[in-house]
Amino acid sequence: MEPHRWLPLEANPDFLKQLGIHPDWQFVDVYGMEPELLSMVPRPVCAVLLLFPITEKYETFRTEEEERIKAKGQDVKSSVYFMKQTINNACGTIGLIHAIANNRDKMNFVVIVLAVFTTILIAASGPAKATSPSIRLRRWRPLIRLPSVGLHSVAPSIDEKVDLHFIALVNVGGHLYELDGRKPFPINHGETSDDSFLEDAIEVCKKFMERDPEELRFNAIALSAA
Repeated sequence: MEPHRWLPLEANPDFLKQLGIHPDWQFVDVYGMEPELLSMVPRPVCAVLLLFPITEKYETFRTEEEERIKAKGQDVKSSVYFMKQTINNACGTIGLIHAIANNRDKMNFVVIVLAVFTTILIAASGPAKATSPSIRLRRWRPLIRLPSVGLHSVAPSIDEKVDLHFIALVNVGGHLYELDGRKPFPINHGETSDDSFLEDAIEVCKKFMERDPEELRFNAIALSAA
């Protein structure tokens, strides 16, 4: 059976405000990776969402990375919330959930909807429940394209092949984790801190770009203080 598919729509993280994110937090564009441009991002930053193209080079790296980690192991704290993506074109929504669910201690919810939703997901026993049909509510329609936080475009056909993908980078317990629903587990990228998180996350983003130097389709947004 073909996996359930969502219509690939442009991401607009402002919808999170409608579900209860306090106005003290916002999504902002990361305009560049140079220190001067990173200094424009309000602090603190608690998550970074990276949009990148799925290419043959990346898929080869992903397979090799998975095999290497399975062979050598890695340290992943039990407090990291991770969910698998079982719905096509849902990567943006999964990324947003990863960003929020791993920062619930920092978020101030002004209404109950999102707080309850993330609590239910985290309480579910394992990723199978987190990706059950209950997540296929219309309010969680896919967030797949994000050339800019404020830019809107015409939605493509539901049958159109999309080769762009979102992941979330978060700081949990002083370690920087890459959370990608297409992977079997979180990726620990080493130590970080609240003060250095944005710069550390951008270093991870740079590695994605270095693996595909001929590609230009990269974009990052930060969940930061308003």
